[in-house]
Amino acid sequence: MSKIALLSVNDAIRIDVQRLEQIVRELGEDCAAQVIGAALEELARTLRRTTTAAQQDDLGVVVSSADQLSRLAWQVGLVTLAGVAVDVGACAESRDRIALASTAARLERIGNLSLTRLWDPATDP
Repeated sequence: MSKIALLSVNDAIRIDVQRLEQIVRELGEDCAAQVIGAALEELARTLRRTTTAAQQDDLGVVVSSADQLSRLAWQVGLVTLAGVAVDVGACAESRDRIALASTAARLERIGNLSLTRLWDPATDP
């Protein structure tokens, strides 16, 4: 008889708070809020485009979208999201579809957690 183990997924999200503070210092609170809000919207669109392309096996779009996603994430201090996006792009470039499926699923989890955490810091566990 085989045993079935349930594995829980616990992804830690790292946000570079100093980067966010720098944006606020450089732009002021109101302008920074607008810029970060616009960045969050673009991150959400790019995240969706990347994960959809991975599901559709459109490797070229995965590579370009993951690159764009990682750059945007770095700009607003979403360190974990940026790193996972780089991993997804590398899997697509190497045409490793099994690794791509796994990392794309992680990208979706990390992306959703990161965007939620940045949008509403009260959700921080």
